[in-house]
Amino acid sequence: MQIGQYHELEVGKEVDFGFYLNSEVGEILLPTKYVPEGLQVGDKINVFIYRDSEDRIIATTLTPYAKVDEFAALEVTDTSDHGAFMEWGLEKDLFVPTKEQHVRFTIGRKHVVRVCLDHRTDRLIGTGKLRAFFDWDTSDLEEGQEVDLLIYNHTEKGYTAVVNQRYTGLIYGNEVFESIGIGDQKKGFIKKIREDGKLDLTLNTTGVAAIDDNREVILDLLKKEGGFMPYHDKSDADEITKTFSMSKKAFKKAIGGLYKEKVISIGEDGIKLL
Repeated sequence: MQIGQYHELEVGKEVDFGFYLNSEVGEILLPTKYVPEGLQVGDKINVFIYRDSEDRIIATTLTPYAKVDEFAALEVTDTSDHGAFMEWGLEKDLFVPTKEQHVRFTIGRKHVVRVCLDHRTDRLIGTGKLRAFFDWDTSDLEEGQEVDLLIYNHTEKGYTAVVNQRYTGLIYGNEVFESIGIGDQKKGFIKKIREDGKLDLTLNTTGVAAIDDNREVILDLLKKEGGFMPYHDKSDADEITKTFSMSKKAFKKAIGGLYKEKVISIGEDGIKLL
């Protein structure tokens, strides 16, 4: 029975301060404050197992933001010479030792960490040094596949993300047309799978689907603006990105398709809905 995981355990006996649950490592206390209404001896209950502030194995019905071997964006609540304490949904904060911090953690900041079991102490800790935990075998992935992203770093090239709680990839900064920050969870798509196991990512649907989405955005905005907007293929790229949340290249492709289908007209003063 691993600490840091959920387990379904049978209620063994009731005491004044809660219930004892039967497990393969002996009785585990479920304190009264975590006991759901109507729980009785003999019932089975799904609980999260961890060590409390007194280092006792304890059960809780609270839901942590991540269990062992998972990545999560957590906020620093306190720091000491030995490390940082992070809010993760339980009464006891998750401790991240100083040597496990990729940068110095400061109170109030969010960092993406991996929840790990320290086998020397049998306690749960966090680490901000993520590279060792990524899977570089991407044979199960396909280009164009939709994936879950957790943004964990910002570099000169763009934003790095945990992909499906397993891989890592990069979203290039010049392809980001929305607000994005460390700890954000996004839906994205695999743009390219590299030989070294790294992934190029995009927040936009790829290929034909992306063009269709962009066309819908433009049409919706045109309707809201009364059928005319002062933008065309020679408009400033930054203004297009700010207004339509897409690159100028994507904008030109989308309005070109709408023009060919005679949905809009394109003039020197802008685009008009027909």
